[in-house]
Amino acid sequence: MKILFVLNNFYVKGNGLSASARRTVQALRDAGEEVRVLSGPNPDPNGPQPDFLLPGFYFPLFQPIIDAHGYHFASGDKRIIEEAVRWADVVHLEEPFVLEIKTIKIAKRLGKPLTGTYHLHPENVFCSLGMGWWHGINSFMLKLWRDWVFNHCAFVQCPTQNVFERLQRYHFSSKLKVFSNGLIPDRCIRPSEMPADYLDPERPLKVVYIGRLSVEKDQPTLIEAIRHSAYANRIQLHFAGQGPKAKAYKKMAMKLYEKGIVKYKPEFGFYNRDDLRTLAAGADLCIHCATIEVEGLSIMEALQQAAVPVIAEGYHTGTSQFALDSRSIFPEKDPKALAEKMDWWLSHPEERWEEGKRYVKSMEQYDIANSVQALIKMFEEAIQNQ
Repeated sequence: MKILFVLNNFYVKGNGLSASARRTVQALRDAGEEVRVLSGPNPDPNGPQPDFLLPGFYFPLFQPIIDAHGYHFASGDKRIIEEAVRWADVVHLEEPFVLEIKTIKIAKRLGKPLTGTYHLHPENVFCSLGMGWWHGINSFMLKLWRDWVFNHCAFVQCPTQNVFERLQRYHFSSKLKVFSNGLIPDRCIRPSEMPADYLDPERPLKVVYIGRLSVEKDQPTLIEAIRHSAYANRIQLHFAGQGPKAKAYKKMAMKLYEKGIVKYKPEFGFYNRDDLRTLAAGADLCIHCATIEVEGLSIMEALQQAAVPVIAEGYHTGTSQFALDSRSIFPEKDPKALAEKMDWWLSHPEERWEEGKRYVKSMEQYDIANSVQALIKMFEEAIQNQ
């Protein structure tokens, strides 16, 4: 089966959609499928390039914002798109943008079946423009995505139940299938036995947030929650990520230290996969405050390392489905509620240690091999029904 993945940039770093696509393509190839990619150029000129290489496209005025979010767009060169589509048995769309709209027109003319994955909400786009909470414009954009992109797909993958329910409310006519983007199986590197100093009442408590520093990830809720925590003077904050709000959030977090609310300076950094694994394995808590989130692979990877989470629950975030019980869920944008959940876990270290083991086990069901088999079945059905 010849599978064509279509997305604006397959190789850009620091972008969850591109990272998920790279994992999925590799896993499909490992499963014996022939997969090629239609995409813009790798930002690293010395790195690999897509099978069907499109020129990059740069937006006047908005390009700095796009770059800050770790995103790159490609031009919709019809000649290259047609070459790619002619090669494929099935065309899989990873985004709902202009490139995909042009690809749809060519695929329909050539009689090629289309499928898609819903990777991002309109709010993910508009938050960076200060319009993330404007219901009208986000609702309008989702309807455009529905009519111009997703309703042309035979099937659309919904990575979480939250996504499935939203697309149902908007009356998507394509068949919706719910399954995770999947995790690469990873050995838990946290020690099997509790360290000798784990119960030490004086040791720093490592509270970690892994995610892009942007409006929709809502790191300020965690920063504000520290002010309400009984453990503030023991908490060592770690923020792993980069993004357009990096400068503002660093300044906000440093005020906790400058005002004596926390004893340890908050740390910020952008980590590779191995370092993120180490950070998560050593975390006392891993916090996820995002208000706009399709799935949240970063927190899922942390749970593989026995990190105990506290996750925001909200209308447009599906990540709370990975919490094992209500002790790890708080209402979005509620720092006092977050502080209460954090304090409960921090005051129960033995329970927290054992809970970490449960989270490692809970992630096994999201093995990317299961997701790949679901995708293969979806592609086969799309071809058969064409």
